[in-house]
Amino acid sequence: MNLPVPAGLDTTGYRLGPPQRAGALTMVPVFGPAYPGVAPPRSGLKLSRVVTYGQVELTNPATTGVAIVPLHVGYIQDSAQNHALCRSGFIAAGQTLRFDDACCVQESQGGYLAERDQWFFVLPVELRPAALRLRGTSQYSKLWGDIASFNARHGLPARGHLEQVLTRKRAVLTQYQSRLELLDGQLGALFFVGDRLAGVEIAPDPVYFAELWMALVCFAYGPAAWFAETGAPEEAVEAFEADSLDGVRAALRQRRRRVADEVEEWLARAAWQPGDLVEEERYLDLRLSTVVAETVGGQVVTDGSRLVYASLFAAAG
Repeated sequence: MNLPVPAGLDTTGYRLGPPQRAGALTMVPVFGPAYPGVAPPRSGLKLSRVVTYGQVELTNPATTGVAIVPLHVGYIQDSAQNHALCRSGFIAAGQTLRFDDACCVQESQGGYLAERDQWFFVLPVELRPAALRLRGTSQYSKLWGDIASFNARHGLPARGHLEQVLTRKRAVLTQYQSRLELLDGQLGALFFVGDRLAGVEIAPDPVYFAELWMALVCFAYGPAAWFAETGAPEEAVEAFEADSLDGVRAALRQRRRRVADEVEEWLARAAWQPGDLVEEERYLDLRLSTVVAETVGGQVVTDGSRLVYASLFAAAG
């Protein structure tokens, strides 16, 4: 299986591992060459403050290295309105960057968490095309209509409150973190919801991806998988016919091969046409570019032709 990224990017050394499946969510791990010197998103990137509605400041407190802000990262907190970013960006060591085009993801004060809890997420994949289109637009309420529609499609009150899913369903969504295994050396993943390729996430190194893992699997792709499973017929438990431990192992290998062949077929027929890269920002040799195509959206970071970071998602629901 090939890595589905825009043409012209150097993916030498990248390989895909065996697929893992949890209900409607299938994850294909990605391994590849690490790119040094990038601050990871949880331990190396801090939410400084929410200046006002739609304005968020992030800080890279490190003394060396650049921070690549994860695309569509958001923060749940008890002391200010919950916000998400519409774009990625670079933050140099010791610097603070203000995002004036952030979007508020709770329509009123009622969504605050009761406890003093702060954590970050990545916008659900169904909301990411709209968020990407709205980058550069300074209007804090710009995603409320899309959030309301997102909630209504899934039987929730049609309000611009993303916490109706992210916090009230958090216990359900975080199950994906334990049902899918983050592997040693993994620095990316392909995510399928049902048989549809929903996203491709590539990090600079395994530490960065490990810190982003929960935000991706539980909150970016977990809601779509959970909603796909809701009301669907319960899958039958597959029984192995074997009369020995070696027989069980052989049956497991056969099942894994069958799943891998199925996922390879899904990937081959995925209608992804990533299109051209439009450069948005530079930091030394790094380039941040946007992919806007009919079927795929997202942003990538490159060093020359070398792939450093990618967050790509299906552009149509």
